[in-house]
Amino acid sequence: MKKTTKIKVGILFGGKSAEHEVSLQSAKNVVDAIDKEKYEPVLIGIDKKGKWLLGDKFNASSESIALIPQSSGKISSLTNMEFDASVDVVFPILHGPFGEDGTVQGLLKLAHIPFVGAGVLGSAVGMDKDVMKRLLRDAQIPIAKFLAVKQSELPNFVEITHALGLPFFVKPANLGSSVGVSKVNDKKEFEIAAKEAFMYDTKILIEEFVEGREIECAVLGNSEPIASVPGEVIPKREFYSYEAKYIDEQGAAVEIPAKLSEDITKKIQSLAVKTFQTLSCEGLGRVDFFLKKSGEILVNEINTIPGFTAISMYPKMWEASGISYTELIDRLIQLALERFEKEQKLKTTYETK
Repeated sequence: MKKTTKIKVGILFGGKSAEHEVSLQSAKNVVDAIDKEKYEPVLIGIDKKGKWLLGDKFNASSESIALIPQSSGKISSLTNMEFDASVDVVFPILHGPFGEDGTVQGLLKLAHIPFVGAGVLGSAVGMDKDVMKRLLRDAQIPIAKFLAVKQSELPNFVEITHALGLPFFVKPANLGSSVGVSKVNDKKEFEIAAKEAFMYDTKILIEEFVEGREIECAVLGNSEPIASVPGEVIPKREFYSYEAKYIDEQGAAVEIPAKLSEDITKKIQSLAVKTFQTLSCEGLGRVDFFLKKSGEILVNEINTIPGFTAISMYPKMWEASGISYTELIDRLIQLALERFEKEQKLKTTYETK
């Protein structure tokens, strides 16, 4: 029997953002679960200074590498001229800025390498919560009230409470995993929250507090995406913080599938797919919702590279929908290859008659 060549998958992890450690956890889980009969994982780590390193295990990378335009998967060494390595497709497992915001996606497109997940536009829009919410609002997708401001434009506490009421949330516009997020009840808390949020971004989001259940739904696909069964996060802290998501396993209870009526379930799945398509996303995305007691559903945000840790919602929701972790990774890689093949058929030149 002829031996088939394994597809080399570059597992891109780490990064310069505040979510570096989350990325490492996600990447380890993907490497453990990937079908080793079909795929050969190639570990590419990015340290906190932005240096790219190739290694055979986590935190032990040695070869300093780079991708160059039109390299078609060839990895170049910065120190060894005789170095020879390549990948067929890249699986970015980078959370936050410099990974989930379109920057790496643009680099991979220039390097002519297929990659998992949203492209440049979908990634950038998905990361910038201000732009995201404006697009959702224009598409008549229900969202909570919000203000987006830069430090020089920061309104005073009274103006904010008139617009949004109390309490409200303050968060960096371009970050995830609840990093830099604060719940504000008074003026002093607002001053502290704004200062912290501006440590991570030049633009912050101030959002109204929505009392309701926290529902999440996973989306998978390119031109014809599908939605998973929804799941519910029940925070045991004041809100679903970074610690509750990744450190304290008792920080939140998770219920998958969420206990919802058939009608509400279908509405959430439909809104998840509409959100995914409105924001030009591809491959994967996790859409987060608020479900109010009245039955009103509000979209909170989309995550274009949701966590893949052992306690992450995205793979758990697909598992409950009948797609195992290993099969999910396989589907995501195949979606990346299919999109790349389709894009290669597009004309890149124009000849006048």
